[in-house]
Amino acid sequence: MNIIAQTANQTAGVTLEDAQQYLTFMLSGETYAIGILRIKEIIQYGQLTEVPRMPAFIRGVINLRGAVVPVIDLSARFGKQATKVGRRNCIIIIEVVMGEETQNVGVMVDAVNAVLEISASEIEPAPTFGANIRADFIAGMGKINGKFVIILNIQHVLSMDDMAELASVGTATTGELAQTG
Repeated sequence: MNIIAQTANQTAGVTLEDAQQYLTFMLSGETYAIGILRIKEIIQYGQLTEVPRMPAFIRGVINLRGAVVPVIDLSARFGKQATKVGRRNCIIIIEVVMGEETQNVGVMVDAVNAVLEISASEIEPAPTFGANIRADFIAGMGKINGKFVIILNIQHVLSMDDMAELASVGTATTGELAQTG
């Protein structure tokens, strides 16, 4: 009898470990999710300082308790139109691992929905085609109430190497246009 109870407890423990919490948010009418473990905080959009000669997806920087934090427009990062600022816009502060260091990065979203638990059995692999964003940005497709939510691989979305390369291309292009114009 004890062995059955112990096995049942172990099985229940595995199920609980398989379920992870995700913050869901809206972006251009679609629902996305990020694993809650990477998120430090959510703040209201505002007090943003624009930085000249940055790519369109970098909205600027904010002062977060004395630290300079870059703010990425997630919609623009995905190659869509820049997010229009409204009263429900939020900045999600996320820890991104770069080598042995962590960097705080803010991502601008239309609105934050809720923190939800999604079990591993409710997550499908990322589609190889048909998504509106790069395949390596998608960690999986979570099923919530019969609808799919795009679970982002935030480490890829906010890859500093990738963004630095895009920024250098953007500034090179801007410089070339200034010289020819």
